[in-house]
Amino acid sequence: MKATEVRPTGVERTFGENELIVSKTDPRGVITYANDVFLRVSALSEAQAVGSPHNLIRHPDMPRAVFKLLWDTLEQRQEIFAYVLNLAADGAHYWVFAHVTPSFDRSGRLLGYHSNRRRPAQSSITAIREVYGRILTEERRQSRTPDAVAAGVAALQGMLDERGLTYDELVWRITDGGGA
Repeated sequence: MKATEVRPTGVERTFGENELIVSKTDPRGVITYANDVFLRVSALSEAQAVGSPHNLIRHPDMPRAVFKLLWDTLEQRQEIFAYVLNLAADGAHYWVFAHVTPSFDRSGRLLGYHSNRRRPAQSSITAIREVYGRILTEERRQSRTPDAVAAGVAALQGMLDERGLTYDELVWRITDGGGA
């Protein structure tokens, strides 16, 4: 399944407060493991998920700048927490609060990435939608992908500078109920 083949239906899917969506990827972002919750919520079979790039669940309303931040952070061998809007294979969408960490072998060689996702509070979704909406507006003014990413990064950084926060601090403020 390519993300471009699936059209969002506007149907929102959720999962249990005590459930975790878990996936692992290789260093290129190709899925090597997906738990049952991941498969159920994304409407993918294990055969469809494993071996596919993780971006097959990327929703078109998710800012490119956030994925750039995510990959830049992981390349620095650091973990990241982020709110992500995903697109299921049947067109439904679902929000997650993701914790993504690099995995290493004993010699320090990167093996891939491990991601745990929880169901975010509705108040957190409302807050992050406002932030992501402003980033998307800037990204969609551009006709070329590199220009869209640059515009999105600038918009995100501008919002963070206005608040005197890092992205990580913004995420935790939202998570703790402080809003964006």
